[in-house]
Amino acid sequence: MTRRDYLQLVAAASAAAAASPARAAAGDADREARLKWWHEARFGMFIHWGLYSQLGRHEWAMEEEGIPIEEYQKLAASFHPKPNAARAWAQLAKQAGQKYMVMTTKHHEGFCNFDTKLTDYCAPKQGPGRDLVKEYVEAARAEGMRVGFYYSLMDWHHPDGARCATDEAARRRFVDYIHGQIRELLTNYGKIDVLWYDVNWPLNVAGWESEKMNDMVFQLQPQILVNNRNGLPGDFTTPEQTIRASNDQAWESCMTMNGSWGYHKADDDWKTPKTIVRNLVTCARDTGNYLLNIGPTGDGSIPPESVAILTSVGRWMARNGDRIHKSEKCQVTRSTFANFTREGNTLFMHVHFWPGETVALGGLTNQVKSARLAATGKEVKFVQEKFRVRFTGLPEKAPDDPVTTIAIECDGEPHQDQNAIRTGRTRFRVGV
Repeated sequence: MTRRDYLQLVAAASAAAAASPARAAAGDADREARLKWWHEARFGMFIHWGLYSQLGRHEWAMEEEGIPIEEYQKLAASFHPKPNAARAWAQLAKQAGQKYMVMTTKHHEGFCNFDTKLTDYCAPKQGPGRDLVKEYVEAARAEGMRVGFYYSLMDWHHPDGARCATDEAARRRFVDYIHGQIRELLTNYGKIDVLWYDVNWPLNVAGWESEKMNDMVFQLQPQILVNNRNGLPGDFTTPEQTIRASNDQAWESCMTMNGSWGYHKADDDWKTPKTIVRNLVTCARDTGNYLLNIGPTGDGSIPPESVAILTSVGRWMARNGDRIHKSEKCQVTRSTFANFTREGNTLFMHVHFWPGETVALGGLTNQVKSARLAATGKEVKFVQEKFRVRFTGLPEKAPDDPVTTIAIECDGEPHQDQNAIRTGRTRFRVGV
């Protein structure tokens, strides 16, 4: 099964579970209250870090390259990250305008970055000699970040990780192991804000005992948020490497900065700061979150390209962060050179391809009361016609980087009707 096949199955299973008349799931009653901080956060940092980070060839190297387990597990002894590497991650997240972090406690490779009594294949008993998750939690809290744990249900190292699908005794052992580790994670580190399951191969909801799993999670952490990747709908959906809004559930688009989640030293397909900001605006426009990944190296250092990108994004967020964190559902979407967010009756037009002295917006049905450059507060002149508003007297060169935002105060909640332009404009007698 490929990663794409798995994600398609997750989407289908979540939709089916959401439509099922089964008993109310754990966390249903107070979901909106628990989601309040998360909706306001909008922007988070994902961290993929494990033994694969030493190889620098993608986090799926163990499976994609067919590396034998006895060979791969030797990486555990040579894993010697520098002390408190997570401090730099948390500081960069804060600088970038991110409000929460989610770190891999155990990825598919099976190695545990946390202290567990259930296996010796963990950081305190191997090369690191200490609890890396504890360092991460402390670093995140020191910078005011909400704390999230990623945990892979699939496990390529555990002896029962595959045969559990066909052997009931193996399933019992493996499910007890997984539930036991989740219990440890949600017991030993104080308040945890997000539990981010991943890849529920090779079992189904019944096999994983997912309802029991979530019941335990909410008993241990009543205010936590859980995603949909243990086969249940959870609190939010998780489109991966794409932005796909959900109309009936909270959603979070998770995305890499290049093409890899774990450190990949040869992957130079980096997104630009402009692309990152555009993605963030798109998520915020449709009330979604953007979970953007870094893949630290084996010693925990952040790749310099990631630092440069997030530093640039952070400068933009320092001037424009409120347009993201305070954004509400925005009906206005149409432009060939801009995107939009909204707060109350103010429409924020985020211009990523700056056209020059005049910026035009078509189809706005509201009356514009005023306009200004969001970053500086400088007034912007405008001319409003039936089918368009033209913002005039602007600099020839974009005044902000990588995206310039115009704040447009309207006489009501902003609404756009592009169809009115097509059907309502005066047409002239040509060729008739």
